[in-house]
Amino acid sequence: ESVREHAAVCKVLISISPAVAKLCVCDLLVAQCDVNCCCDPDCSAADFSLFTTCSVPIVTGDSRLCSQKAALYSLDVEANPPERIFKLIDQVNPSVFCIHAINYEKALSFSSPEMPTSENFDQLLKQFGSAAFSAEPGSWNKDIDNQNASDANETYRYEYGAPIQTVDAFLRLPSPVVSSWCSDANPAGFLVNQATKCTRSVSVEKCSNMQAVSMLFYINSSILAVNITVQSIVVQSLNGMQTLLNGSDVLRLPMILDELCINIVLGVSYHITYTDAGEIIEAAASFVLGAINKEALSIQQSFKISFTQVNTEPVPLSGNPGYVVGLPIRAGFRPQGYPFPVEILFAAFFLSTNKYGQLTILQSTSSQDCLAAQEARTPILFGYNMISGCKLRITAAMKCQPLTQTLLDLLKGQSFPEYVASFGNSQAQDVLDWVPITHRHISEQRIYNAFQSSCQIPVSLEIEVKWTKYGSLVNPQARIVSVTAVITTTAWKQLPSGRERTIPITSSVVFTDISSPAEPGYKAWPTINAKLPFDFFYPFV
Repeated sequence: ESVREHAAVCKVLISISPAVAKLCVCDLLVAQCDVNCCCDPDCSAADFSLFTTCSVPIVTGDSRLCSQKAALYSLDVEANPPERIFKLIDQVNPSVFCIHAINYEKALSFSSPEMPTSENFDQLLKQFGSAAFSAEPGSWNKDIDNQNASDANETYRYEYGAPIQTVDAFLRLPSPVVSSWCSDANPAGFLVNQATKCTRSVSVEKCSNMQAVSMLFYINSSILAVNITVQSIVVQSLNGMQTLLNGSDVLRLPMILDELCINIVLGVSYHITYTDAGEIIEAAASFVLGAINKEALSIQQSFKISFTQVNTEPVPLSGNPGYVVGLPIRAGFRPQGYPFPVEILFAAFFLSTNKYGQLTILQSTSSQDCLAAQEARTPILFGYNMISGCKLRITAAMKCQPLTQTLLDLLKGQSFPEYVASFGNSQAQDVLDWVPITHRHISEQRIYNAFQSSCQIPVSLEIEVKWTKYGSLVNPQARIVSVTAVITTTAWKQLPSGRERTIPITSSVVFTDISSPAEPGYKAWPTINAKLPFDFFYPFV
């Protein structure tokens, strides 16, 4: 009977997951039964009958898993003799932060690092000596044996703000940190347009050996499967004159010539092309090269990075994602044939008079003559309340209907947009990210006498932009909710011959924040009061 009970215990333990089977913390004696240790495989039925309780009533794997098997141990004291009861259940972790699946089991425990010796030092230096490394690159995929060599050339899918990886580390975008001096530790973030300037110490004697002033330093690392190509090279003389070189396929390295160090990098501009899936398919760099003399102790370098989605026209953004105060409101039109096909919605974004698809108003001029200022327009900047205007001189020869159309073109422009982007980075294909402009008409005079004409001429355009704070309370993003354009008209009165009069024509823009603050005792967003353990994501960052 003892042998059969022992075999049954072993059979049960084998059916449990390996992690649970190994976790019997009360099993301290080798090949002996530990008192009150119900999970000890060395205990027999006779031993269990002498137990008073189970010191470890439940055995689980890692407590951070969302769902796992759990072994429950208890004693049936009413049986004669008392016997152990075992149950295997599915345990669900109630915590909000839990691990759903394990793709790298060794990450759940700390492994002892390999100690460097004279025999393995070179191998460890090669593996861990760079800025970024993988401890066990082959262990991240369980089906590594089934992969072919072409998988190494697969592109990486990025999320917004993720550092752009290169073969050895990250794409560098030097920037000033504490002082104005350049730091090369700043990685470029995906879809994060940046422009930086910093100062770097140089000397003519050492310039040929300084990596940070060489073109090779900025293009020698490919972005995973994408090589960085040289798009253009501009050479700047000592007096500041710049010349664009015809060929950009020649690598120009710093060199000393007649007490000058030439071909040093003064500026780098990266341009990244990506797909809608977040894959980088092309990377190009434009350089500005210059020269220094012996008196120069430092140079100022400028760096820039921009992103363009493939098969789309580059559009200047006004925020990412929310609008930035002081940047233009982006606007567009619905093409003919909508809603079929949907794919071409907002394809006609750019106009000859409005190159960047912006919402504009009348721009005031020094002459204040409305008829001479028809082409003068200024973009509406987010968050800036604006007012502009001019004066219209009306003569007896003017007719109402032609003048009405002229004033409408003056106030609204040649082509007034139909939609505005709700976010500063809204793409043309994202239909729901665009807000239609609502139009209203108001008449200054509602009651007319028998001698008054029913013709109305527009005298003002008032645009109200309602916006709200969207997203996290820590970093809210400005989102446009609605745009209303109100045209105010007044009754036209034909002047007698030889008479003139002047009327003011005005345009204005008002921004209204309609964000609703949280009421006392009411939480606008659910909050989670939880703290992750310090090693929760080990070894991930």
